[in-house]
Amino acid sequence: MPGDSKPPRAAALPVRPILLALPFLSLLLLLLYVYSTSSSSTTATVAISTSSSSTTFTPSPPSPHIRMRRSRYGSYDDYLRHQLNKTLDPRLRRVWATRDWRRKVSAFARLFASLQNEGLLTNASRALCVGARLGQEVAALRQVGVADAVGIDLAPAPPLVVRGDFHAQPFGNDTFDFEFSNVFDHALYPSRFAAEVQRTLRPGGVVVLHVAVHRRGDKYSANDLLDVQGLFGLFPGCDVVRVSKVDAFGLDTEVILRKKRSPAAQHP
Repeated sequence: MPGDSKPPRAAALPVRPILLALPFLSLLLLLLYVYSTSSSSTTATVAISTSSSSTTFTPSPPSPHIRMRRSRYGSYDDYLRHQLNKTLDPRLRRVWATRDWRRKVSAFARLFASLQNEGLLTNASRALCVGARLGQEVAALRQVGVADAVGIDLAPAPPLVVRGDFHAQPFGNDTFDFEFSNVFDHALYPSRFAAEVQRTLRPGGVVVLHVAVHRRGDKYSANDLLDVQGLFGLFPGCDVVRVSKVDAFGLDTEVILRKKRSPAAQHP
């Protein structure tokens, strides 16, 4: 998705019928995508990679607040394949597109509506959901009136989610007013994850992170967050708006940060 393109405004479309049909459309397009990319491979997860797979990332400095699990991966490509095993799991995709769809869209819509009431998000915001899978968060943003919203994930789920690696977001600097993510534990390089959020967030923009604190993640988690101080240290270009407890699909803490307006304070 080009950095200056915008999705059609929700007001001009019959929003609710479209939102109900989106998960099924996403599944159909995903199957076509997997078929087209896996013709020369026996498994879709091996055939699909991202443009950043050949990039060498500098490991995040050791932190007493974050426990890393890098030993399970021999290379960055191994990490990507492992993450795609979950992202493209047919059983999980069916659950996300059917049983989970309305429940998660409704929950995210309530979250985003409350942020609108606080002035942290507006209908004019340009919004990004990081690690969005099928795009329930994106659908929820559009449902509450934030029409200019898109998600990224390793595998695209059109029309809500485009292909992208959160370690190397496919967007220019200062692109978004608002970013949301609940996949921090999947970051193999937490400092890179945070730097990309800060890079693509406009000065004064808001990022909302849902995380699990001091709780071991699943087999796809690349890190365990032991203390929210570990997050604060990764976002030197942001001020803390608040930290609060939430019940968010297995995640227990909401961290809201705002990017500083002073250019000298922004993360490079």
